[in-house]
Amino acid sequence: MLDLDLSSLFADRGDDDAPEPTVRLLTVCTGNICRSPLAEQLLRTRMRPLDVAVASAGTRGLTGRPMTDDARRLASGLGVAPDDAAAHRARWMDESHLADVDLVLAMTREHRAAAVALAPSRTRAAFTVREFARLAEGLDDAAVRTAARAAGTDPHARVRAVLALLAVRRGETPPPADPADADVVDPYGQPWEVYQRSAAQMLPGIEAVVRVMRAALS
Repeated sequence: MLDLDLSSLFADRGDDDAPEPTVRLLTVCTGNICRSPLAEQLLRTRMRPLDVAVASAGTRGLTGRPMTDDARRLASGLGVAPDDAAAHRARWMDESHLADVDLVLAMTREHRAAAVALAPSRTRAAFTVREFARLAEGLDDAAVRTAARAAGTDPHARVRAVLALLAVRRGETPPPADPADADVVDPYGQPWEVYQRSAAQMLPGIEAVVRVMRAALS
């Protein structure tokens, strides 16, 4: 596995003991050229001006590759700035990318399992994007704010408190009848219609993350 560093995507931490305030999200797929960069760019675009940094990586990242043309086409149609999509280069996920991440948003159960295997401490902070949408559906903004405010003013603690609520809901909410409904279909090498279906499966989770993060950090 290549030992790559995503630290350039995130601002350096200070030398003092105070936690860096920026909340960090990592989106994960396989090659890091279709699903996870699209999710990354949608989250980054839609969460401005929150102090949230978003990066992406792949479990078998096609290192240095740009997004596919159809993934960039999707991104543009969903409001991502062309320069943001054009700047993307694929990366291979390793332990360092998970060290200080507040939320791991995986495209499939396999990707989530890979992230948790690398960083077991992130188990309660790792969700598939469709799972996040399903669990957040019954969690309104008032409940999110109540949990976040009880955790204090530190943004990382606030996000942890809210994700803990979602983790509890895993045991309370019936899973999909078809386990594959927790996954976003891989459009790589597929027709445009599959790219559209992949984005449609992803978008409710993206919207749920944006809503929950805004409520948690407000």
